[in-house]
Amino acid sequence: MDRLKAGGYTSPDSESARAVTVVNDHFSGVQPNLIVAVTSDEGADSAQARSASGTVASWLDGRDDVDGIQSYWSLGPEAGSTLRSEDGDTGLITAHIDASETDLPKVSDQLLDEAPRPDGVTVRVGGYGPLMAEMNSTVTRDATIGEAVAFPIALIVLMMVFGSLIAAGLPLLIGAVSIVTTLAVLRLVTMFADVNIYALNMTTVLGLALGIDYSLLMVSRYREELRAGLAPADAVLRAGQTAGRTVVFSGVTVALALAALFVFPVFFLRSFAYVGVAVVLVSVLTAVLVLPAALILLGDRVDKYDIRVPLRRRLKLKPPRAVEPEDSRWYRMVVAVTRRAVPVAVLTTALLLLLGAPFLSSKWGYPDDRVISASVSESRQVGDMLREDFAEDAAASTTIVLPDFDGGDQKLATYATELSRVDGVSDVASGAGFFTDGAQAGPGRAALTNEAGAVLRVGTALDPYAEEGKQLLEHLRAVDSPGKTLFAGAAAENQDVIDALTEPLPYAVALIALAMFVLLFLFTGSVVLPLKALVMNTLSLAAAFGAMVWVFQEGHLSGILGFTATGYLVANVPVLMFCLAFGLSMDYEVFLLSRIREEWLASGRTTTEDNTHAVAMGVARTGRVFTAAAVLMAIVLTGMGISKVSFMQLFGLGLALTVLVDAVIVRCLLAPAMMRLMGRFNWWAPAPLRRLHDRIGLTEETAPPSGKTAADPGATQVGAVAEGTARRSEP
Repeated sequence: MDRLKAGGYTSPDSESARAVTVVNDHFSGVQPNLIVAVTSDEGADSAQARSASGTVASWLDGRDDVDGIQSYWSLGPEAGSTLRSEDGDTGLITAHIDASETDLPKVSDQLLDEAPRPDGVTVRVGGYGPLMAEMNSTVTRDATIGEAVAFPIALIVLMMVFGSLIAAGLPLLIGAVSIVTTLAVLRLVTMFADVNIYALNMTTVLGLALGIDYSLLMVSRYREELRAGLAPADAVLRAGQTAGRTVVFSGVTVALALAALFVFPVFFLRSFAYVGVAVVLVSVLTAVLVLPAALILLGDRVDKYDIRVPLRRRLKLKPPRAVEPEDSRWYRMVVAVTRRAVPVAVLTTALLLLLGAPFLSSKWGYPDDRVISASVSESRQVGDMLREDFAEDAAASTTIVLPDFDGGDQKLATYATELSRVDGVSDVASGAGFFTDGAQAGPGRAALTNEAGAVLRVGTALDPYAEEGKQLLEHLRAVDSPGKTLFAGAAAENQDVIDALTEPLPYAVALIALAMFVLLFLFTGSVVLPLKALVMNTLSLAAAFGAMVWVFQEGHLSGILGFTATGYLVANVPVLMFCLAFGLSMDYEVFLLSRIREEWLASGRTTTEDNTHAVAMGVARTGRVFTAAAVLMAIVLTGMGISKVSFMQLFGLGLALTVLVDAVIVRCLLAPAMMRLMGRFNWWAPAPLRRLHDRIGLTEETAPPSGKTAADPGATQVGAVAEGTARRSEP
């Protein structure tokens, strides 16, 4: 925890980041990250408020890690007028916390805990530093609560799936081992790279979710082989050759999707790339190395303590009868879908496009204090006061840096005068004077000019993240300056964040698409199935993202979920969700295709009916497993939905919805319908690529089943299970 950092939303090479570096190094307090609001019923000019503000300011001045202290009371009624609320009850103290990104939350925590709070007045501590501290503590607390709720619910679902308490406990055990191991890996990563503190949440959530997912697949296949009559050691071997192979391949797809985050120049996203790749690889290794050892030790006892037996005995129910895949509800469902392939494909595609339509109007922006609930955050309370009660929002001002400027006060005054004439600007503070509406209204501040250059502070009441805030920034940039300028502040940082994400985004999308296509080709030997998978994944992601815009950007359900809609999504989160959700969607594609391909290879691969039967059998054998896996992953991810930080709610609920849409609508309806429509063309590849796949494809050769020779088209099996499947289907 001590090595994890806050922030990392902007590129260190961006204009706003360079401007902040100059300000922090040479202009103390000009870019405040601490705002203290002192409110008195007798007014900000009362002796009580003045005494309280003096106490707080003296306490801040006595700290070595706080500088640049200014207040309404120290500047006076004229120069400090923008630091007093319009009703006259509240005055502000602004300062700069001199701490690194790593130490800023810890120092801010101390300020929140130790700040003087004299009787008779209300003191609220806010600003960027305290906001980071409160967000970190809130997210950590909410994650603990979410996991505590998700863990027993997941156990209940696993017991419903397996019946056996032992079998149900194995995925949770593997998930816990994955989390602990990844935390150790995370500690190593922090020694050579910046890692955002929110990556810790991804470690626990993704570690538990993938650990359960992969273990569920392995344990299900192991139990299936035991029921087929294999000895425990042989069942483990066969499960490893088939389900284990699928787990490895699925893990690689998720890891590659997350690795695309490395193309972005912000360490917030790169943190999730480091941690995400690590947690996926650890989950895979745990599932294919640790779990088989546990299964061998357990043997037939994996089905011990079946809670359904005493329940059936008490309720006087008959024991369940074994159902062949062809007689299962899953098989009948797929047959019904394939008989109506055209309307099912059209309707499901239309539904997904309809759900995704709101995403066309999505807007991205930088997170401010509104991402956290006012019930748990003083910073949010201060932010609300600045937006609602003050003529100028101290947190929304724009800082303009003129590096190495030595052009004199006249040129600086002319520039400040023109800036103050821009619509939406309330005032401009500079070393040459204080300007409003094109005229000087007060003396200059000496601290804004020195040998390093000059700084101007442009005040405004406009929301820096709204369209009018963006337009104001453009108008300020258009004013002729007396030298090179660097813009900082909320509006400039917001623009830099969007630029840092949108410019590399096409490369990330292309890398993910190319990697997924190549891997699925190696897995299936087809060029059609990878293209189909990419299209269907895009549809499922569009549907989930459209729903998230409808909820979190437009504010529907905000009352139920307890967040404040700002009219935009926190920019980094949709990018992170896209990479992770695309990988998870491909995860379920691999789960399904692995069994469909087994059945296709065992069928003789000659007719469209063989293709349809393979699809139906694949879903019949895996539908219950991947649907249960999706439900379990959604439960774990929904645990993040109880967070008091809105972008964590967006992340958790958005991914949960993506997983459910993909598993239920896409894999159970759209995928079978499309595979039926394409028939044998599903498995097509140009002759050169077929030969390439024969040489390097991910296919295992096994002894051919009875009635086949090695030269027969159906003699090649994927894993040893296809032969077992053929045997079990014999009368």
